[in-house]
Amino acid sequence: MSESAERSDAPVFPAGFVFGTATASYQIEGAVSEDGRGPSIWDTFSHTPGKVRHGDTGDVACDHYHRLDADLDLIAALGIQAYRFSIAWPRIQPTGSGPVNPAGVAFYDRMIDGLLARGISPTATLYHWDLPQPLEDAGGWPNRETADRFAAYAEICGGAFGDRVATWTTLNEPYCSAYLGYATGLHAPGRTDAVAALQAVHTLNLAHGKALQALRSVVTGSPTYSVTHCLATVRPNSDSAADQDAALLYRAIANDVFTGPQLRGAYPEPILSATAGLTDWSFVADGDLETICRPIDVLGLNWYSPTYVQASPAPGAGPPIPLPLTFVEQPGERTDMGWRIDASGLEDMLVSLAADFPGLPIMVTENGCAFDDPVVEGRVHDVRRIRYLHDHLAAVHSALDAGVPLVGYYVWSLMDNFEWAEGYYGRFGITHVDYDTLVRTPRDSAAWFAELARTKVLPPRP
Repeated sequence: MSESAERSDAPVFPAGFVFGTATASYQIEGAVSEDGRGPSIWDTFSHTPGKVRHGDTGDVACDHYHRLDADLDLIAALGIQAYRFSIAWPRIQPTGSGPVNPAGVAFYDRMIDGLLARGISPTATLYHWDLPQPLEDAGGWPNRETADRFAAYAEICGGAFGDRVATWTTLNEPYCSAYLGYATGLHAPGRTDAVAALQAVHTLNLAHGKALQALRSVVTGSPTYSVTHCLATVRPNSDSAADQDAALLYRAIANDVFTGPQLRGAYPEPILSATAGLTDWSFVADGDLETICRPIDVLGLNWYSPTYVQASPAPGAGPPIPLPLTFVEQPGERTDMGWRIDASGLEDMLVSLAADFPGLPIMVTENGCAFDDPVVEGRVHDVRRIRYLHDHLAAVHSALDAGVPLVGYYVWSLMDNFEWAEGYYGRFGITHVDYDTLVRTPRDSAAWFAELARTKVLPPRP
């Protein structure tokens, strides 16, 4: 078959479909103690010996704070329509309450204005895990007062940037904030208390609802409002009834405990029953569910790999809180993070979401892979990443064909960055970063993605 014939058969995305890229503040900004920024839980955690691979910290990260204009030019060179970034709460409000830091507001003013000047739509995430340390000292996310502090912070951001931000996202992956931060201790603040984790789940849900109220009270533009979840495509390891039940239970604790209250106004009964030995959920106060369940315009999905579970007893890793199930590793190709590559799981999740929440637009707000391909003579040939992106974008297109109301796709990430507890080990960027010199080198995947954004036609798989 000729190349022209192959191209004529290539998937074509709708004209209005948005292609973007994404980052997060602590992962790229650096300048953690400059211009009035206060400490976050990730500053504290990363400086605690043994918590992060190789003792890495985000003190410098990609030095984005000092290289903003050049990085905005880098985004513009991709020809993409949108950039998803997060606002660092401790840069705006150093202690998590009280006075606003003018220098922090000025930095994001420059960013947003710079994006708009380059024809790029700003997508702002209010919370991507950098809780101000004084709020953690006061109890953190298990303390319901943190939801009120978050609402006040949202009001500040809405008032400062709400005339220009196109899309507001309240929270990024509250699953990780609650469970990895307070149950497993793998992420900041590093606590290991299952009850505290469930309290954090509820406070994060409450913070989402209160932040939506706060934003809508002050924003003067006409943005879309969203929340982003790392929803799990959960598959039973066998056809047994026990494994099927285990899959349903993990889906409830991973997904429904957030989407239930946020989009349906109720916590799923299986979670209340499964955790009855831990808590009676008395921390859910009258009126909370009405506050949490606020209308949104788009649901964000971060997705990387499917999850297989089987009923206990079984060896292997289990869920973040005590439940009678374990995770089961499947054979197959993996990324440098050890995550199995299976694009069918993304399509399954998108189709499932469309069935569960009919008519709600969906945005893939993160998808990508970690592969360490070196710079050779000024180029980075990252064929494995291009293949990963091709296959997952083909899955996205198949979901569109199936009627899923998808409105866009953001590749993770714009550049290599601080990958949380893994430090600088996992390289997700379509742009390579030399961590010694901080020189950026766009990988071949950046050109591949730029062609997709320009033409709306899925480029060939190498």
